Amino acid sequence: MATEPDSRPYEARSALARGRDSLTSWFDRSNTVQPEQDAEPGPAAVLDHRAAQLEPGPRGAWFRRYRRRAMALDVVAALAAGGVTVLVQVGSAGLPRRLAVAAVVPLVWLTVLVLSRAYARRYAGCTTEEYRSIARAAGFLALAVAAASYGTRYELARGIVVVLIPTMLLLTLMGRRSLRSWLYRERLAGRQMQRTVVVGDLRSVARMVRQIRKAHTEGLDVVAACVSGLDSTRDVPSSVEGVPVFGYPAEAMYAIDLFDAEVVAVSSDPDLSGAALRRLAWSLEERDVDLVVASGLIEVAGPRLSIRPAAGMPLLHVERPVMSGFRRLVRAVADKVLTLLVMMGSLPVFLVVAIAIAIDDRGPILFRQRRIGAGGAQFEMYKFRTMVVDAESRLAQMRSGADAGNTVLFKMRSDPRITRVGRVLRRFSLDELPQLINVLKGEMSLIGPRPPLPAEVDQYEDDAVRRLRVKPGLTGLWQVSGRSDLSWEESVRLDLWYVDNWSLVLDLQILGRTAAAVLKGRGAY
Repeated sequence: MATEPDSRPYEARSALARGRDSLTSWFDRSNTVQPEQDAEPGPAAVLDHRAAQLEPGPRGAWFRRYRRRAMALDVVAALAAGGVTVLVQVGSAGLPRRLAVAAVVPLVWLTVLVLSRAYARRYAGCTTEEYRSIARAAGFLALAVAAASYGTRYELARGIVVVLIPTMLLLTLMGRRSLRSWLYRERLAGRQMQRTVVVGDLRSVARMVRQIRKAHTEGLDVVAACVSGLDSTRDVPSSVEGVPVFGYPAEAMYAIDLFDAEVVAVSSDPDLSGAALRRLAWSLEERDVDLVVASGLIEVAGPRLSIRPAAGMPLLHVERPVMSGFRRLVRAVADKVLTLLVMMGSLPVFLVVAIAIAIDDRGPILFRQRRIGAGGAQFEMYKFRTMVVDAESRLAQMRSGADAGNTVLFKMRSDPRITRVGRVLRRFSLDELPQLINVLKGEMSLIGPRPPLPAEVDQYEDDAVRRLRVKPGLTGLWQVSGRSDLSWEESVRLDLWYVDNWSLVLDLQILGRTAAAVLKGRGAY
């Protein structure tokens, strides 16, 4: 029979032998039930096999590599910015002063970055807070230079500061972005990972393991699970979602020692809170192991979460999604200004595409289609025509030949209705340029959920209706995440995530990723 949960507290034990002895004892007891069923390997065999697959190397090696590379790139950025200051005459500053500034910049810049927590392990390679820390460092440096210049009455040429700090900030951000790309490639290959033990209720642990595996670039490699909620009348399962089960949460410290874990992830478990969670945190502190705790909230971005102390308890405050007031005004103005600039810059493209469509099959240049906008209002969306003139009348007979794409919104990889010019336009998303007219008319936005068809909205479930809270977009998470290759459920999930977590920074990030998505052409058919 399965054993009862261990009642011992989370003690600060670091001896590997104790962990192995406890592991052997626990597995011996768990394997005494139904010995004739030996087709599936026992928990000990699963754990031994998993331990053999672990990436060798000391704990935290990935972060030390990342930090060394980050500091080297930051020094290079500071030297390059200093070199620009030396070579380019800025204001009235003489060469000796420019050389002096360039000489001290690398040390000063590294010091400010450290003070701004730009090298913090919890931000390394996984959140936008790393970029925010660098931006804060640049702002702090500018204020410090201004205050020092005013306090000492030493007139440091403003031109040097105006050129040096923005250049250094830009180069540092570019270096950190390239470093993060390297880290992502390493993690996709199974390297630079953090060995992770998941603790919590059986069902919540399974859900957490699935979520962690979806976000592989976050660098968490789940090596073992300690779960509660096991059926004491049956055998303890050897694995959860392919992760070996070590035992109950009370045995988590043994699993950490055995696997030399770097992270402990606690899922939503009412039995693992308060004093128990605090004792676990104390024990992990002695081992230099990170502790992450799931809030139980899904699809909520970090900026909407904050700790709000009340009655001596740290409560998690979830900010309401905000797309109103000043933010909405800023977004509307930005939409109009950017749209006008893009339209003026792409007028030659409009002309060339229009001529190509007219020559190809002498049909209409624009394609108009009814779509659903914010609040359920219908509007006429414009696109360059990429299909034959009678494409809509042939849709019914084409549905039976769908070979890929969204199961609700009809898509085919090799749709015979697409014209020769249309294939090129779709490959580079040029067919969507006329939607800029919809943005100017206020029916769409540059960034937002994909504009749905009326027939598509008719199939919406209650949750999906929330997509209609904001204006549809010319581009969005759906375009930079795979477009037509996405399943219907994934498309809805991305759109709902955008609606719930909208911000101006998020819009800028999507705009930055759109160019790469268009050039790659993934999911464009």
